[in-house]
Amino acid sequence: MRNGNIVVGIVGLKFGVYHLQAALMNGYEIGAICDLRPERLEEWGNEYNIPENRRFTDYRDLFHLDLDIVCVVIPDQLHVPVSIDFLKAGINVLCEKPLALHREELVRMCKAEKESKARFMVGHVCRFAPAFVKAKEMIDDGTLGEIYFVESEYAHDYMRIVTGDRSWRADPARHGVIGGGCHAVDLLRWLAGDPIEITAYGTHKLLPTVPYNDATVAIMKFPNNVIGKLFVSTGCKRGYTMRTLIYGTKGTVICDNYLDYVTLYTVDENGVTKGRAEKVPVEVNAHNVRSELAYFADAIRNNKPIMTSAEESAKSTQACLSIIESSVIGKTVYPNYNFD
Repeated sequence: MRNGNIVVGIVGLKFGVYHLQAALMNGYEIGAICDLRPERLEEWGNEYNIPENRRFTDYRDLFHLDLDIVCVVIPDQLHVPVSIDFLKAGINVLCEKPLALHREELVRMCKAEKESKARFMVGHVCRFAPAFVKAKEMIDDGTLGEIYFVESEYAHDYMRIVTGDRSWRADPARHGVIGGGCHAVDLLRWLAGDPIEITAYGTHKLLPTVPYNDATVAIMKFPNNVIGKLFVSTGCKRGYTMRTLIYGTKGTVICDNYLDYVTLYTVDENGVTKGRAEKVPVEVNAHNVRSELAYFADAIRNNKPIMTSAEESAKSTQACLSIIESSVIGKTVYPNYNFD
């Protein structure tokens, strides 16, 4: 840290621009930006007055800089090797989701995290989206009673962003359930625990440029006899949404990361649903990278546990892999969450 301030490097300046802006909003110093495309370095470097000697096209040039955090915001296929390289260099890493695309990579990443003295976090931003944070508070404080059913969806039309079969999003390994649906999977795990049984079905009618199913539904059994449903569509004809419902014995909450309120149903003294739902106001911040980055910086400064560590994120990816497996083989799958 320079004069007690956090110094951040950004690798990948497409979505990584949000990390750059979040770091600046938090008052952090930008120690380096990196992208394979010089035009992006010039555009954003000039926009935010980042010196030319802090602009790089090779991420390995960042290894010897005085960085507290590097944000790895590059195509999913590269998350594991690049993150491991930074951990070996002793630099704390905030890696974009998903952690990996294959189980073997999950094992490698968990091992690398254990062996490194640096800290590692995966950017599961739903755990920082105000609507979902409020829903989690309602579970934890007993407002909803005992949870018995959870449901979430990741609905996002990729038609404009997957323009050809050479796009990194069209890679068969980057199934929509892993690449985008991992948001909803991680959210359900955060709310209800690790799914222990998964049965899923898929179809492919919407996105011709990808070889995988563009719509998937999964039915899951969670601990404590909680059941759940997941819907993922990367070709749906609607606006982006992550509508999520949590049903409890004393109430129900309906939320979406793009709404400025959550809808809460509660019961009267007789256990009967009250006539009107309450709209509980929340901030709209669907991709709350600023809070995510502040959380990681605080964990580094004060040596706190990290809730989306490699092992925790690996469980979300494993659940995604199990959903895909079930949809392919047509049978129930029982996820293996051991990554030793």
